[in-house]
Amino acid sequence: MNRQIMETKLSIIILNWNTRDLLKQCLKSIINELSINRMETEVIVIDNGSFDDSVQEVKNLKLKIENSLKIVNCKLKIVENEENLGFSKGNNIGIKAASGQYIMLLNSDTIVKEESIEKLISYLEKNPNTAVSPMLELPDGKPQMDYYMHFPNLWQIFLYHNPLIRPLAMSTPLKAIFCQQPKEEPFEVDQLPGAALVARRETWEKVGNLDPDFKFLWEDVDWSWRARKKGIKLVVVPEAKIIHIGGASWKKKLGEEKLRFYQQFFASMLLFVSKNYNPFSFLAFKTALATNFLLTFKVQLFLSLLKGDFKQEKLWD
Repeated sequence: MNRQIMETKLSIIILNWNTRDLLKQCLKSIINELSINRMETEVIVIDNGSFDDSVQEVKNLKLKIENSLKIVNCKLKIVENEENLGFSKGNNIGIKAASGQYIMLLNSDTIVKEESIEKLISYLEKNPNTAVSPMLELPDGKPQMDYYMHFPNLWQIFLYHNPLIRPLAMSTPLKAIFCQQPKEEPFEVDQLPGAALVARRETWEKVGNLDPDFKFLWEDVDWSWRARKKGIKLVVVPEAKIIHIGGASWKKKLGEEKLRFYQQFFASMLLFVSKNYNPFSFLAFKTALATNFLLTFKVQLFLSLLKGDFKQEKLWD
């Protein structure tokens, strides 16, 4: 490990695609945090071909940091991609460029609460064979239960992915079948969210980067699966809290192209199952999805699945 890596404690990688105002808010929350704990940190913003002046906002903030006598422990770097490479490829570029002892993935639509980063790094220093995430919260302070799921099972399809039954399932003990209950003390989980995930450099090297075959979502589930297979513990540290707005770069697209959106979401689920489960499981999941689409009157999704339209493809331009 070279001298530069030893000097940088933490690398924070933030992928951005047209979330200028949220990105600015996220960066300011990080700077506020670092002005207190003084951890040697580099923040690497990977811009995926934005056209909303995001890059210029980051450049303006970079100049302010460089001219500040108070913020001497934070370096802000920008990587400008000519096009939207997607979540996996974009973050992998950041991981490759990172020089820190610890590497953190952080979504641009997050706000870091005071001392949260310090608490995550402190936990990792005491538990080296571990990757961690903070408690992700909605803006109203409620935990984001969607990010404490078990690895995919058929109950998830019929309970969680059924919009008619989900509200009931999420408010009863049935929830334990597909979702984990947050605790006050650090607790182990099946999977960590790519929205805020931290691990030692050695852990990233051991597990590998995000799989670019996942074009939209599920790349963090796949990384978590591989991490656990390597004996890495995945832990949520509840004392560390980060507000996560969620879906800032794709919610608009969901409204515009709902069918294509869900095709890609479930295509990623099936890719995860085909990659990590046995062939019988893949057939079972595909059958369960088809059945659930019929039960919830999603005829277009049912027909698309039968025609083989659930394929990995670039979703965002």
